Amino acid sequence: MKPIIKLSANNRTFKIALLVVSLFWGFTANAQVASQPYRWKNVQIRGGGFVDGLVYHPKEKDLLYCRTDMGGAYKWNKDIKAWEPLLDWISYKDYNLVGVESIALDPSDPNMLYMACGTYTSLTGPNAVMISDNRGKTFKRVDVPFHMGGNENGRGNGERMAVDPNNGNILYMGTRLDGLWRSEDKAATWNRVTGISEKAMQPDTPGMTAQGRRRMRPNGIIFVIFDPNSKMNGRSAVIYAGISQKGKENLYRSTDGGANWLPIPGEPTANMPTHAVLAGDGILYITYGNTPGPTPMTDGAVYAFNTKKQSWKDITPVKPQPDTKHAFGYAAVAIDPQHPQSLIVSTFHKAGGDDIFRSIDGGSTWKPVFGGGGKFDYRIAPYVSHTGIHWLFDMEIDPFNPNHAIFTTGYGLHDTFDLTDVDRDKPTTWSVMNTGIEETVGLELLSPPKGVPLISAIGDYGGFVHQNLDKPSPEGNFLNPHFGNTDGVSCAWQNSKVIVRVGEASTQVGGGNIGYSLNGGQSWQPTSATPQPDSHGGSIAVSANGDSWIWTPANSIPYVTFNNGESWTAITNLPARTRVVADAVNPAKFYAMALFDGSLFTSTDSGKTFAQQKLMLPNPLPQRGFRGDTRGGQDRLYTTPGNEGDLWLPLFDGLYHGAAGQEFKQVGKVQEIHAFGFGKAAPASNYPALYLVGTIDGVDGIFRSDNKGENWVRINDDQHRWGLVLQITGDPKKYGRVYVGTHGRGIFYGDIN
Repeated sequence: MKPIIKLSANNRTFKIALLVVSLFWGFTANAQVASQPYRWKNVQIRGGGFVDGLVYHPKEKDLLYCRTDMGGAYKWNKDIKAWEPLLDWISYKDYNLVGVESIALDPSDPNMLYMACGTYTSLTGPNAVMISDNRGKTFKRVDVPFHMGGNENGRGNGERMAVDPNNGNILYMGTRLDGLWRSEDKAATWNRVTGISEKAMQPDTPGMTAQGRRRMRPNGIIFVIFDPNSKMNGRSAVIYAGISQKGKENLYRSTDGGANWLPIPGEPTANMPTHAVLAGDGILYITYGNTPGPTPMTDGAVYAFNTKKQSWKDITPVKPQPDTKHAFGYAAVAIDPQHPQSLIVSTFHKAGGDDIFRSIDGGSTWKPVFGGGGKFDYRIAPYVSHTGIHWLFDMEIDPFNPNHAIFTTGYGLHDTFDLTDVDRDKPTTWSVMNTGIEETVGLELLSPPKGVPLISAIGDYGGFVHQNLDKPSPEGNFLNPHFGNTDGVSCAWQNSKVIVRVGEASTQVGGGNIGYSLNGGQSWQPTSATPQPDSHGGSIAVSANGDSWIWTPANSIPYVTFNNGESWTAITNLPARTRVVADAVNPAKFYAMALFDGSLFTSTDSGKTFAQQKLMLPNPLPQRGFRGDTRGGQDRLYTTPGNEGDLWLPLFDGLYHGAAGQEFKQVGKVQEIHAFGFGKAAPASNYPALYLVGTIDGVDGIFRSDNKGENWVRINDDQHRWGLVLQITGDPKKYGRVYVGTHGRGIFYGDIN
């Protein structure tokens, strides 16, 4: 990996040089894109994605890491009581690396950190093991020949990677498709382990491609556990490996340092293992489910294997009843290292809500945590109160504090400091532990010309009205209606109190797929009618005065309403799935485009009818094929705030500017675009600033132009890249401020430093 260089904001000479560049970059040759320092901060939502793994260092207090399925990894900072991101430096070309499959720590060296990175096994992009010898401050990247699936089924299982506690040079990695691998040089090189890899290649579990299509994919080897009390030839002799399969042996053991592997006699095979932990007294505890999750489970169990007596014991707290409303599985298990017979396990997909069970006698008896009166404190992230516990797939008990425990969910983490109160039949209190974690996916961003700084449309948790960018919205996410995904949000540019959003009704709360506000987002209501009963998602455009809205639901033709959604009229001469945009000045004008057909459509009667014209570009029309993430801001038509009839067309492979009925002109040296937007004009300009995510003159990054795209300045740096970025918009109320919607690292806002 290239060395990471951090430039000090206090370096006066450097700042003066940059100031000169920023003042005069418009007069210099564009052989190298200029840069301007920005200060970047997360818009505070807190959580919003699946934290699927937690790893404590066993010997150093408060050294704790967590991994996410598509938003990188984090290290806990005990001093500020917040999580710190570790992978924000990953670039767009390597965005497959932001999904973290597993984390491993060296028990004998707390400085060593290993992360297995790769989001989808179906992507051709790189898979790598990141190696840090300074607790995540910097990393060395080692590309590996095996595939990861950090956002695929079974991502909550684990941990797949482990360091030999008796030899820090040795690591094992269990993979989904490629068997078991071993490194004997601190992850610098890897070799496939024979004798067990062949057992893990059955496509038994449903998976997901990067495009969202289901297919049969193996989940492979999901955990590797060393017995630290077994030693031979300078390494651990006994190693356990769990395979995500059922109906056949799924727990293997080596007693000769990994040379040979055999299944353990008498092991349960009705379900597949999900997690395992080896207690200090030699008991191996394993949870099981009939799927690897997070697909629903309908059966499961908890077993204890006595490694000294070679005997099995079923210690399931509550037996699932498949094919009934009491069908569920078991997902996670954790032990108290100070008291090896004290453990907790979690249910998965249990009707009425998942629970945690606690035992202090090795599983002979159990007490429920939430069924025993456990309470939740949502103040750190108020939206969580609308969501409910789900995907509780990993748990840990603090090695240095038996009262402190943490569990993961689909939106982040909870922790308690009174775990042992369960033993005395007292209720525990669990607080949201998401500060520092931002894992949402920005699907659209709206910064109105007046009113609140930002309104966000995000995946899974709807979106928010952000009154204060540095504090989570106290009312939580959108209500009335409450969405899962919000796919589009738009306001009337001359009357920004009128805001409309479209998406997918939440399964938790529900309430419809379109909502609107007439007071700038202070309150919302659903429309009284929809174009079709199943209309959902898609895109929304609101006229400049707010009197007419055009909704293109998913897989549908557009519809227009003139009465706040009381009735809708089909726009039959626009193709299905056509995104319509409103002129920001003239309320009678709307525009639409069929890019690959070479057509531009204009309405001058508030969307009642559209006239078709030829889309005139100086270059041949683009061809269908890969043109970036379809949720991104490329290949869309944009109207310029404050300029009637002024259109921008940021294609995936170039930027164009023009007007209806005229030939568009190609602008600047833009080579690739992923997102595009407008912001407040520079003090010496009367034209909005342009913002762009992509590649300009061979430089990839986030850019601003103050002169209609003729020249650009890069406003991010190599420490702030965030993999895949889908959306960007400037703030029309403050020059230089910009909002960036990432794919799994939340929403950022940047200001000139």
